[in-house]
Amino acid sequence: MKNVFSLIMISAAFISFNKKVSADEVVPVEKSVYEFTLDDIDGKPVNLGQFKGKLLLIVNTASRCGYTPQYKSLEALYEKYKDRGLVVLGFPANNFMGQEPGSNEEIKKFCSLKFKVTFPMFAKISVSGRDIHPLYRYLTSRPSMEGPITWNFNKFLVDPKGKVIARYNSSADPLSQEMAAVIEKALNS
Repeated sequence: MKNVFSLIMISAAFISFNKKVSADEVVPVEKSVYEFTLDDIDGKPVNLGQFKGKLLLIVNTASRCGYTPQYKSLEALYEKYKDRGLVVLGFPANNFMGQEPGSNEEIKKFCSLKFKVTFPMFAKISVSGRDIHPLYRYLTSRPSMEGPITWNFNKFLVDPKGKVIARYNSSADPLSQEMAAVIEKALNS
């Protein structure tokens, strides 16, 4: 019985992988980050398409994390490169040990007062697990970028054409030489 079940499963897989697509059938195209619309920290919808032509640093953030001081570095990075086309996008998430428990209003107040954040902040989303936001499902499934978000302050660099070109873990300092070199190269391309 076990062998029959295995044979059925292998046959089904073979058929699905070898399915012919007819000329009139629509095959979905991979999305780009520009096709996502998310609410900003004030609850207003923002289509990421408005950032076409910009270099994006997408970061999942938290207010009660050991990496929370990176808000200061992220703001400094934004200030340094915003006139050249870099936009930092902050996405608060409460996926890791409840380190972002606040409301959007509380998060906005915290970021403004404590770190003087001026880069775009978005409403709290899920970046991991069953309820992962489609944007983060997209980011974590890109070739050579795949894998789950490991903690707060994971970072994705998206070039001005919308291609995810780099991924950095939580401990990567936004002001590091390594990140600066990749940012400079992308801005000069």
